Amino acid sequence: MDRCVVLVDAGYLLGAAASLLAGEPARSRISVDHAGLIQQLRERAEIETGLPLLRIYWFDGAPDRVPQPEHRRLRVMPRVTVRLGALTRSDGRWAQKGVDAAMHTELTELARNRACTDIVLVTGDGDLLPGLMSAKEHGVAVHLWAVQAADGDYNQSEDLVAEADERRVLDRIWITRAVRAKDLTGVCAPPPVPRPEIAAILSAPLPEAALAADEQAAEAAAATARNGDPTPDGAPVPPADGHGVAAPAAGKAVPTPKDLAGLRPAAAPHPAAPQAASALRWSSERGWVERPPTTLGEPPETASLPTLAQLTSAEQRWADREEDITTVGGDPFEVGQVFARRWLERLPEQSHAHRLAVLYPRVPHRIDGELLRYAARFGLLAHKDDQIDEHDRYAIRAGFWREIDVRAAAEQAPAPGPGPATP
Repeated sequence: MDRCVVLVDAGYLLGAAASLLAGEPARSRISVDHAGLIQQLRERAEIETGLPLLRIYWFDGAPDRVPQPEHRRLRVMPRVTVRLGALTRSDGRWAQKGVDAAMHTELTELARNRACTDIVLVTGDGDLLPGLMSAKEHGVAVHLWAVQAADGDYNQSEDLVAEADERRVLDRIWITRAVRAKDLTGVCAPPPVPRPEIAAILSAPLPEAALAADEQAAEAAAATARNGDPTPDGAPVPPADGHGVAAPAAGKAVPTPKDLAGLRPAAAPHPAAPQAASALRWSSERGWVERPPTTLGEPPETASLPTLAQLTSAEQRWADREEDITTVGGDPFEVGQVFARRWLERLPEQSHAHRLAVLYPRVPHRIDGELLRYAARFGLLAHKDDQIDEHDRYAIRAGFWREIDVRAAAEQAPAPGPGPATP
């Protein structure tokens, strides 16, 4: 049929663009307007070939072939199909596996099935030479596009260049319409907005700090129990350990930090570390282990809060997945907001949200585990041991708390009074 198809090797296109604009092929050095880039590819392909576009195939690598946020945005765009290969790390460098094979298969199948008359290849890999030759034998015209090289030389296989029917170069002017170096002014994407919520969570003491504080308190209690603390009238009294728990008299067993933790009221944190348990180390572990609330220092009323899964019907679950696929981009902060919004909307009583607010910034472990498992759907993994990156975990929870704060502020806002009386 008289249609054109574009096959894009994203590793080549964005890596070459990064070399051209930022001086190195690291894609982290550039900011990409994917919607604008797709539109440019479509318009240029239709002009160059004089044919309507059938589809753009976007080939890229991803750890364990899990779509990353950019892939999720791309695959819901009209006329765009995303094909993912594996992304592996070796000797400190990332390498794509299976992308060339997928492009070769798609190229030959499109030509064999006569799905189009012209194919645009945006790649530089000579491994596609057999596929290109096969497509030509089936009567398909092959257009090879290159990204302008930083040094003015070829950044494509010479055999691939020689075999193509048509060749064009995407120059710097064309590239910079949708791609910018991150260290340049006027980037196409707005700079990240400072989020004080993340800083607040980062500043919360780690569990090790709480343990050290407990050990110091126990040592102080033991020392005071041995020496006594005379009152003004000279009568020794057992000292307090700082938690309101009296130290034992001489000859009695000295409490350990574990004992003190069990005696401490669950809702009253240590005065020296008011947010000692705010960092949830267990939330990034592989799998999930249910733990009694008392071992986590959570009040029973928050430990029994319903999870989102318990509040979600089958119809809502279907709608949630549809929203995740079509509208949720995958930014960690956004993911936390979406989860909190759904949870708040489905709570049977809003008093649950008020009980949760007193734990800020510590999310109850059952809800936190569900939140992070939800975030893992969007590819928010550190690509090692299936753990979510630490900064992403803070951003996810910060988004969760921001949505909680927005709802609390809306409920506390005074209702508008009656308008002025009309005569």
